[in-house]
Amino acid sequence: MTDIARKVGVSRDTVYKYLAEDDFSPKMPVRAHRASKMDPYADTVHAWLTEDLGEWRKQRHTAHRVWVRLTEELGADVAESTVRKFVAAERAAIQAERDSAGYLDLEWPAGEAQADFGEADFYVMGTKRRLSYFVLEFPHSNVGIAQVFPGETAECVCQALMDIFLLLGGVPVKIVFDNATGVGRRVCGTVRLAELFSAFAAHFGFDYRFCNPRSGNEKGAVENKVGTQRRNLFVPVPKVWDVDGYNGRLAERCLKMAEKEHYKAGEREIDLFEEDRCALRGLPAKPFSCVTYARPKADKKGRVRLDGKHWYSTLPAYAGQTMIAALGATRVEVYDAEGTLVCSHRREYGKAPTDTSDPGSQLALLCNRVGGWENSRVRFALPEDLRCHMDSLGRDELRAECRLLRDQWATSGWEATVQAAQLAFSATGRLDAASVAMAAASAAGDRITYDEPVDLAAYDRAVGTVA
Repeated sequence: MTDIARKVGVSRDTVYKYLAEDDFSPKMPVRAHRASKMDPYADTVHAWLTEDLGEWRKQRHTAHRVWVRLTEELGADVAESTVRKFVAAERAAIQAERDSAGYLDLEWPAGEAQADFGEADFYVMGTKRRLSYFVLEFPHSNVGIAQVFPGETAECVCQALMDIFLLLGGVPVKIVFDNATGVGRRVCGTVRLAELFSAFAAHFGFDYRFCNPRSGNEKGAVENKVGTQRRNLFVPVPKVWDVDGYNGRLAERCLKMAEKEHYKAGEREIDLFEEDRCALRGLPAKPFSCVTYARPKADKKGRVRLDGKHWYSTLPAYAGQTMIAALGATRVEVYDAEGTLVCSHRREYGKAPTDTSDPGSQLALLCNRVGGWENSRVRFALPEDLRCHMDSLGRDELRAECRLLRDQWATSGWEATVQAAQLAFSATGRLDAASVAMAAASAAGDRITYDEPVDLAAYDRAVGTVA
C-alpha cells in the first residue's frame, strides 16, 4: 500500500478508501447542502408561510415579521438578511409545489364546456373601441365559439350563452366559469351568483362550476382559445357597423377554424365537435329574456340614470315619475309604470358618464351619413360661428371635421369639445386635431394658484426676455 501511495502521490488512507469502494459509477453533481443557522427553524417557517396561503394577502408574514418572531419567540440568533433569503427561497418552493400539483392532464367528456372573456380593439361605426369577447370552448374537441359584447355583465354572459345555445341547437352538460366572470364569484369557498344567471341556468338546465381564485389552470383550454382567436379572428382590427350582425358571421368563422387536426387526437376538431353536439342537452320549450329590471326615477328632464353614470332620455312628460328599465346586453328599454314601452336606447358601458340627449352621441352615425348634416342635432347644437364654418365645407372636409369632433368627444365630452373647437377656430380659422386636442387639454386643466405672489423675473432674465 505504501508503494501505491508513493507512486500515485496520495496518502495511504486514500488508497484504502478506494480499495474498499465497490461502486465506481459516475456520481450526480448535486450541490452539497451547507449547514445554515436557519436549519433548526426551517419546519417552523415553512408552516407559517403555508398557513399564510389561507389568509388575506395583506395579513401574511413578511420576511421582517418572520425574523422578529424567530428572534423574540424562539430566541434565534440569526441575521435578518439570512431570514430574508430563506423566506424568498421557501416561498418559491411552495409556489412551485402548488403549480406542479395543479397542472394535470385533465380529461373532459363530450358536451362539457369552459367559458371566459378576452379583450380586443374594434372600429365600431368608425370609432376605435376596446370591446370584450366571450368564448365558450369545448375541451373535448378544442372548438371554441366567440361572441363580441361591449361589457362583461351578467346580461352579456347570458345573452352570449343563449346565442351559442341556439346556434348549436342544444345546451352543454356543464360549464366551468372563471372566478371573475360577471355571473358569479367564489368568495371564501362560497359562490355568489348574479340573480339573472341563477334564473338562466335553471331555465336551460345546465350544471356550472367556478374556478378557484388565481387558478387559470382549471380552465386552461379556454384561456388558450381566447388568445388564439384574438390573433386569428381580430387581426387586423375589425371594422364593425352592427355588432349583432357581426356576431352571426363570427360564429361561422370560429367553426371554420376547427377544420384543422386536433393537437393530440389525430382527428379534425370539427369531427370531434360532432361528439360534443350529440352530448348536448335539449333546448327548453320557452325562450328566455336576458334582461335585468330596475325602477329608476326620471329627473326633471325626463331622463333616467342607470349603472350609476349613464343617462337615458325618455320624454319630458315623465319627469319625476318612477319608470321601469330593462337592461339587456346591448339595449336599454324604458317603460312607464304600466309597462308600456316609452323608448329604446343602445346600452352604454365604460367609466365616462354618457347622456343619450347629448348631441355628441350622434357624431359616430353622422360621420358615416354626412348627408344628414343639415338637419342633424349636432349642427343645431353648435355655436353660430362653428356652424357657419362647417356649413361652408365640402362633403369630404365636413366628414373629416365630424370625425375630429367625434374622437375628441369620446375623451372630453360634448361641452369641452365644443369649447375646444371654438378656441381652435378663433385662433387658426380652421379645425385640426392637434389644435382641438390642445385646446381641450387646456380647458380641462386647472390653473395653479399660490398663496404668495411668484416672482418670475429671474426666469425672464435667464431666457433673455428682460435686459
